[in-house]
Amino acid sequence: GFSKGYAMTGWRLGYMAARQEIAAACDKLQGQITSGTCSIAQRAGLAALQGGRASADEMVTAYHRRRDLVLSLVKDIPGLVTPTPDGAFYIFPDVSAFFGRTAPDGTVINDSSELALYLLRDTYVSAVSGDSFGAPNCIRFSTAAADAKLADAFGRIKKSLAGLK
Repeated sequence: GFSKGYAMTGWRLGYMAARQEIAAACDKLQGQITSGTCSIAQRAGLAALQGGRASADEMVTAYHRRRDLVLSLVKDIPGLVTPTPDGAFYIFPDVSAFFGRTAPDGTVINDSSELALYLLRDTYVSAVSGDSFGAPNCIRFSTAAADAKLADAFGRIKKSLAGLK
């Protein structure tokens, strides 16, 4: 798609291939939710599709490099169990090892939502609770940032998680 293939997240542009009856049902639903994609986004999508794969291939290479960097950083954080993502620019570690632990201010971390909030307050790194994705023991971090920012962020996360008792 456009989001991952051409770094066009947030442009509200997409396409699908489906049997006629499925496409018709999706068209009805989509028409009521998000219709009227702006002409600039439509032209940008067309240019992306007609422009060849070179820029997309460069982005995929960069995403893989960042994924591998982040995975190397999180393997040094005790308690994080992180599967290797196949195509996402996120990691989704199991963080349940931190449930029941206490932050330096006395706050007990009971779930992934509380851990995400704790990390935001303590490290200024944003994460999304796995509850939003049907995986309450997990937390989602984006890997779509510059290498130096990722290294800094996961260094702060490591230090912060080590402070939970």
